[in-house]
Amino acid sequence: MDFKLLAVMAVLAVATYAPFSQAKPISLVERCWCRSTVNTVPQRNIRELKFLHTPNCPFQVIAKLKNHKEVCINPETKWLQQYLKNALNKMKKSKQTN
Repeated sequence: MDFKLLAVMAVLAVATYAPFSQAKPISLVERCWCRSTVNTVPQRNIRELKFLHTPNCPFQVIAKLKNHKEVCINPETKWLQQYLKNALNKMKKSKQTN
């Protein structure tokens, strides 16, 4: 048997049985989740809010909608600022009562 053919067969055998890595490349890990944001999202359509703060990205707010889509909301939006202010006040009040 030819040595080159044997080498190719060995590489193919190793490649087929080698476990795949679940790690993401660094370029994907360091990317910001929100590349663009929206200012208007009907609040009644929002099911869940996620707040992300990563070292290389600004504060990000991701809304999961009732239709299972996810959109990034501009953190400067007036209703969102009021929501965060109310949430912080609730947290302060609950700490004072405990």
